[in-house]
Parts: sequence; C-alpha cells; structure tokens
Amino acid sequence: MNSNILSGSCPNTNQLTFPILDQFNVTIEATHNPLEIPLENLFSMAARLNKKRSFLFVSKLLGKHIAVNPYTSLLSGAALAVLLYEDLSHGEDKRISEWKQRMVHGLTDPDQAREAYEYLMDVGMTLPEEVKFVGFAETATALGHSMYELFSDHATYIHSTREYLPEIEPHIQFEEEHSHAMSHRCYALDSESLAEGGPLVLVDDEMTTGNTTLNIIRDIQRTYPRKKYYIASLLDWRTDADEQRFSALENELGITITPLCLLKGKIQVMGEPLIDASREKLVYEPSSSISVLSVAGEMEQWAAVSADSEGNRSSIPYLRYTGRFGIHSAHNPVLSSGISRIAALLREKRKGQRTLVMGTGEFMHIPMRVAAEMGDGVLYQSTTRSPIYPVNYPGYAVIAGEGYASPEDPAVQNYIYNVSPGQYDEIFVLMERHMSEVHMQPMMDVLSRLGCKQIYVVYCGVPQEG
Repeated sequence: MNSNILSGSCPNTNQLTFPILDQFNVTIEATHNPLEIPLENLFSMAARLNKKRSFLFVSKLLGKHIAVNPYTSLLSGAALAVLLYEDLSHGEDKRISEWKQRMVHGLTDPDQAREAYEYLMDVGMTLPEEVKFVGFAETATALGHSMYELFSDHATYIHSTREYLPEIEPHIQFEEEHSHAMSHRCYALDSESLAEGGPLVLVDDEMTTGNTTLNIIRDIQRTYPRKKYYIASLLDWRTDADEQRFSALENELGITITPLCLLKGKIQVMGEPLIDASREKLVYEPSSSISVLSVAGEMEQWAAVSADSEGNRSSIPYLRYTGRFGIHSAHNPVLSSGISRIAALLREKRKGQRTLVMGTGEFMHIPMRVAAEMGDGVLYQSTTRSPIYPVNYPGYAVIAGEGYASPEDPAVQNYIYNVSPGQYDEIFVLMERHMSEVHMQPMMDVLSRLGCKQIYVVYCGVPQEG
C-alpha cells in the first residue's frame, strides 16, 4: 500500500484518496492549485492522536515531521511571497511567470531547490507599501519568516508563541480551538511589528476551519485596525460554511480578507482509526555520543523572563531576531551574518556525508537557514508538539517517533519523528536558549537512542548568569 497513490475508484481526476493504515480513507478534492504542484510533493498522511481530528497532513515542505532539503522549506515560504506580490502588484510584473516556473521546479525537485530559492532572493522584490507578517506557532514560524524575508524592504515579521513571558504584556492573544496547545501570544518589542494601516498577512501551514485566523483578526482589529488582511497557508481545507464565516467577518468589520495558498480543496473522511496508543515501542539501547557546543557569541541576545506551566520562572536569554519579538527588513543583514557565522563553525564539525540539522519547537527558521549553509548532504527537520501515531508501514508518513518532556516546559511533551538508527552520520540539534542539564536530560536520553553515532547539541544562546 502507498498512501500517495490515486485510488482507482475515484472517477474525478481532481480527487485523490489516501488510505491510512488500511483502516480509514481521506478523500481530497482539489479545487485550486495555482502552481499545479502534484499533491505527492506537498504532503503525505498519518494518523493523529487527537480526538478532534484523526489524521494529519504531514508536510513534505515544512521540515517539521519529515526531513527535507532546507532550501525546499525556504522555497515554500518564497512561493507564498510571490503569490502575495502578484496580488499586491495586480499581476502587472511580467517577471512573475518566470518566478513561478522557477518555484515549481524547485518545489518538485530537491536538486533545484537551492538554485530556485537563491534566484528569488536575488530578485530584490519590493513591496509597494509597509506590510506586516504574522506567523502562527509553532509549525509556521519558519514558513512565515521565509515568506517575509523574500521582500527586501517595507516588511515586518512577528510570530506568535506558546511561551509565557509574565513581565511583558502581550500585544495580541488568541486561541487555537482544534490544537493540542491552544494559547498564542505575540510580544512585539515595538509598535511597528503590528502597527495599524497597511496590509497584514497571517501565515499558517494549514487552514482547516479557519477559526484561529478569525480569532486573531478580531483581536488585531480591536487594537491595530486596518482595511486589508491576507491569509497565507500551504493547504486550505475550509468548507463553504467556513468561507461564509470569513465573508461575514469582512462585512462586520468593513475589511477584506484575501486567501493565498499552494493547494485548496475539500476533505471527506471514511472510517475511523483503531489506534492503540499504548502499544509496545521498539526501544534502542543508548549508542550515540553527544557533544555540547556553544555558538552563543554569534547572535544578539534578548533578556526576558519566561514561566513554564507550573509557574517556574527562568531568565535565560532568548535570541533577538528569531521573529518572536518582531523583526524588520532592516534587521535581515544582521541576522544573515550571524547565521553564516554559525553555519561556518558547524560546517567545520561535519565528518560524514549524511547530516541532519534539527530545529527545536518554535525555533525553526534560524536552524533551517544554518542547515542551508552547511554544505551538500544536509537535511533539516524540527522537533514538534504534535502527537502522531508512528508505525513502520509502507507509504505511511511517520515510521518512527520518540517523545520527551520539553526542556522549556516539563509539562509539555515534545517529539522527534522519522529518525531511524544508521540513517545519519551526525545530527546537529540547535537550541535557542541554554537550558540546564536537569531540564535537558529527557531530551538527551531520547537523542542517545536515535542510533546516530555522533550528535551535537548546539546552544545559540548564552547560559543564565549566576
């Protein structure tokens, strides 16, 4: 069985049926595919350990659950940026057709991803006015950042966070009803990140009902009113009723909301999964050598106090230009210089041909950019909060998985998926903050069992003083 093969029972060529574990089927009717990217290049499928939704579209672009060429992930955000530019410029730029061709080649062929991405970055695309970008945590933090940074000027980016900073008042706060981790906050260090006036672009990896987007638009409109919003996502599964709610909000608030996506469609689910979440897992003996590295001097830090779910506080600094506190186009050269310095340091540590760079949680974009500059044979993915049912089954998207208590919040479970023994020569795990040995131990235990001979834990932030 291959979950990416078109079912012969579907007479409509716009419909694809994805069987999952021979237990239930998800049928997709594609209604809009602006770049005509084959579905098998966009996602695969897995069962989800979530009562509200039994399946997950496992992206082949994001670098979250499946390791990808880092340029592929960067290019997915660039593709959304080109669609935005096309709308803002009313399609009058004759170069757009060439840009789209380059994007399609890069998104469907990993060997062409770097060339396509670097070509688009060199175009020097400018916005006609100031545009604000907001990425949704945790999965779309890098997607939103890579969309924003394609523009050389007039762009500001901030991503929501599940982190709680008790000494800072969030500028916006909203709920994600269908998620396993619901509260989102935005901590902008200056009013420019969300200032009223120009268009605001909300970026998520996937829209199902769109309720999260409606919540944040209402909250933003109360404090930072504007006339135009964009909602950008890789996948858009909103139903007709969902879209009517967007139209109703437009009429209520006197705004326009323009959707941008790489694929829009309708979903039909047949059957239910019979998942035994308590099944016995394969346990590998610790076999990895773990080394701890610090590159803390290469990026500007930002002092802020965080609190975990149990109220324990930490003053370990964050990084300034991740997007969590807002970043403007003028800051991009500083961030890029720091990324290049870190990549050069880690490149010197490489010994093998098969290297994985891992981001952690919301800390995705900087590790992704570092991976892109570490040479050939480097793949990228991130840890995640998403509880997915892993099983080694032909065509299934998540064949292995390990869970552990998050170093940032022991009450939160994190996961590493699709890393099998012997798959990589070395793994570099990049951490934004320098966590204590006690808080890191659960993660270290899992890393030691991944079956990779050499693992580096790389701290990008400085240790807590004292």
